[in-house]
Amino acid sequence: MTTNPDTTGAFAIVNPDDAADAYAGSDVPGEFRSLTSALGCDQLAVTLIRIPPHADFEQGTGHFHEEIEELYLLTRGTLTMRFGGEIRTVSAPAAVRVAPTTPRSHRNQGDEPVEMWAISRRLGRGDATKLDDFWEASPEARQHAGKT
Repeated sequence: MTTNPDTTGAFAIVNPDDAADAYAGSDVPGEFRSLTSALGCDQLAVTLIRIPPHADFEQGTGHFHEEIEELYLLTRGTLTMRFGGEIRTVSAPAAVRVAPTTPRSHRNQGDEPVEMWAISRRLGRGDATKLDDFWEASPEARQHAGKT
């Protein structure tokens, strides 16, 4: 629920479960909830990403941004993350900064759910480039490439 007790826009409080889940009704596991508009953000983009156990929703793809530096706040669980040619295991609590042109992706190869916040500068336009065949798709993934 968004609470904004004044009309100045000085602050906003949002329950992330009230934000629309972009993955709802698709074959993509987990949740992708943008809170940017609900919070009334002018300068920031804020998204909550929930990833169930053994989920590789990108199915071997990755992405990078032309201008956007991203900050991922891992608040629950453990992710396998790829940055360029480097693969790291990152456990909560952790803050991960990724430079704009660094190719990236992540998957949950563990038995526990993951909760991660993605925070970046709000551009008002997309600047992401998808990378097909960025890394081998996880064999344990519960969804299949090509389905949306």
